[in-house]
Amino acid sequence: VASAESSLLNKLIRTSLVESSQHVEVLQRDPASPLFSVKTFEELPLKKELLRGIYHMGFNRPSKIQETALPMMLAHPPQNLIAQSQSGTGKTAAFVLAMLSRVNAARCYPQCLCLAPTFELALQIGRVVERMGQFCADVKVTFAVQGNRLAPGTRPKEQIVIGTPGTVLDWCFKRRLLDLKKISVFVLDEADIMIDTQGFSSQSIRIQRVLPRECQLLLFSATFKKAVWQFATQLVANPIVIKLRQEELTLGAVRQYYFVCESRLDKYRALCNIYGSITIGQAIIFCQPRKLAEWLSLAMTDDGHRVAMLTAELTVEQRADVIQRFRDGKEKVLVTTNVCARGIDVKQVTIVVNFNLPGTWSKEPDFETYLHRIGRAGRFGKKGIAFNMVERRNLHLVRLIEEHFQTEIKRLDPDDMDELEKIDA
Repeated sequence: VASAESSLLNKLIRTSLVESSQHVEVLQRDPASPLFSVKTFEELPLKKELLRGIYHMGFNRPSKIQETALPMMLAHPPQNLIAQSQSGTGKTAAFVLAMLSRVNAARCYPQCLCLAPTFELALQIGRVVERMGQFCADVKVTFAVQGNRLAPGTRPKEQIVIGTPGTVLDWCFKRRLLDLKKISVFVLDEADIMIDTQGFSSQSIRIQRVLPRECQLLLFSATFKKAVWQFATQLVANPIVIKLRQEELTLGAVRQYYFVCESRLDKYRALCNIYGSITIGQAIIFCQPRKLAEWLSLAMTDDGHRVAMLTAELTVEQRADVIQRFRDGKEKVLVTTNVCARGIDVKQVTIVVNFNLPGTWSKEPDFETYLHRIGRAGRFGKKGIAFNMVERRNLHLVRLIEEHFQTEIKRLDPDDMDELEKIDA
């Protein structure tokens, strides 16, 4: 599933949280009850070992969603929660903290169960549990995923189980390894991906139905489409609902230009002229198809530029590594073929280049992809610049983009160095 891949990619590359400026919206069961939010982790009812784990991971203060969600998630009696927030806002750390808080380390049987849509996402969540709980000596985690074979007759002694719905179902009902009646916290992560995955929503509901009435239910989703909402409300009784609105990508902070270039060599020369005349922080160059991206990466490397390349053929781990190197500034230029750039928030990116416009093969441009590509340069309130390399036969696409976004894309002569030098990156 492409959405599961991009979600894993986001989890792998988030070294810091995305600071949202958007308002957190809370719908409570009892509108009269006071809303608590915290500015520090010390204000929460947490064991010292957990606080140590949080600080050791580099979290200094709660993120926007954590400020509101954590007091509710850690409250007594436990409260059910449905939360919407995009990737990178700290939701994994929030529900891991809730699980670790509710666990009784002296009891050697599963007490917290977390469902994720894929094996890889389950492992990522498990790594967060292990890091955050590293000072909680007797708390252990195990994975109910395909390939994790338990010896016949043995039952898991770990207090936290993270798994995929099919295997968890197998552990509970077929092999009777897991007693759902003893589960006190049930987390369902990536609900939107879950319901797009064959059979996962019905499997999750089967598991939830056996849980004890007092079990705390925590459900997370990046989107709240109608189907997700129906699924969430079917699963979670009397929830508090938290929504963190998605940050809007806009083109307001990005100056856009285009060059008329008839061949890839024309485009390459224009690119070299941009480099020769503008001080560049870091640049992302979008290039289709892969062969063209490979040619461009090679040509730029031969000219002495440090270039990273991102294509769909790389594994998710390899992609995360490429993005991390780019984020660390080891390469100044990222050449990418696909829209896996949706998850790339690199503060230093000042320039985006469309070596070809998205949707060039159809009658009209792919507006959404254009917005996501160009939006990479205008992140975090910074000014960015976008350059589009356009063949004469595709000039009508530039006009359509201008009309669609009510924006201006100025024509530049790629050989007019004086004009290029006036552009201040």
